Amino acid sequence: MKRLMTAVVALLATLAANASTTLPVQGTIVPADNANIQYVGRICFQNPKQPRFTFPGVQINARFTGTSLRMMAKPKSGYFMVQIDGAEPFKVSFMGERDSVATLATALQRGEHTVRMMYVIEGYELKPDFRGFVLDEGASLLPPPALPERTIEFIGNSITCGYGNESISRDDPFEYATENHYYTYGQMTARALNAMAYVVARSGIGVYRSFGGPKTGTPENVMTTEYEYTNLYDRSERWDFQRYQPQVVCINLGTNDLSTNNYDVKLFQQAFYRFVSQVRGHNPKAKIVLLTGSMMNGKELEIAKKVLNEIMEDAHKNGDNEVYRFDFTPHTGDLYYGADWHPSLWQHQKMAGELTAFLRTLMHWF
Repeated sequence: MKRLMTAVVALLATLAANASTTLPVQGTIVPADNANIQYVGRICFQNPKQPRFTFPGVQINARFTGTSLRMMAKPKSGYFMVQIDGAEPFKVSFMGERDSVATLATALQRGEHTVRMMYVIEGYELKPDFRGFVLDEGASLLPPPALPERTIEFIGNSITCGYGNESISRDDPFEYATENHYYTYGQMTARALNAMAYVVARSGIGVYRSFGGPKTGTPENVMTTEYEYTNLYDRSERWDFQRYQPQVVCINLGTNDLSTNNYDVKLFQQAFYRFVSQVRGHNPKAKIVLLTGSMMNGKELEIAKKVLNEIMEDAHKNGDNEVYRFDFTPHTGDLYYGADWHPSLWQHQKMAGELTAFLRTLMHWF
């Protein structure tokens, strides 16, 4: 009896150390390095059984047999939106200290099914990873669904991330629970155009000066730096740009550079010129669209428009005719605000409608 109790204590200690579920995982375990799991987005595969990611919009897709599906991830990885067989998507939380397995589907009809998952928050603090699926006993993964041929990259700040878009009060602070990248203008635009989207975005980030930074800039904490790496604030792996060559790149930056009335227009302009050149160097065949909005207005909006117009015009003069401009309609509160005055879900819908129409014409995606 004493030997049995010692074994039980040892087992519980191991489970606690691994911050895993205290229930046994039953079924067919499919590790994250299975060739039939489809990954979309900037993901680090240094450990292929625990791929890491921090940018919102990362997708994990698969086709499977059986009647149920569970997923495994690092505890406190954050939030995912999950869609089974094209049905209404739902949010899955991995915010508990020991939440390492989550049920995605039960009581499905026997046969083939599809799962699409999207990481919908900024994971730079949480450092999430994905660890595989659990299927019915004897079930298996099938070759994954085909990806769209149309490709977009969205580069941006909190607006692109979806900061506070599930909140309905401008007085609410930032919370992971109210950030949902699935319902942002970028992802809604991608779905409307049947396009695949990679996302490089972080709340508060700028091209020369991130939010609250000094007038001289924050060179170690801006998009010109972070764009080169697979994961945000993780310099362990440089991103291989050959892994994804988008047909169009949409850059929505400048709101934080020109915030808090503590900015240098010349430094902002110089940094934006450099960043567009940087993006062009990595994406030589892409169309590049410079966006404004929707949180800027007044003097700062006019400065941003002037700078971006000049960048586009100079690009054309220098032979690069594939740089374009687009301005979102500034939000006024008529569609409510999300947390901290950010765009609401309804404002994101409006932005998506505007950008979808522009890109459909620009890219001839009819």
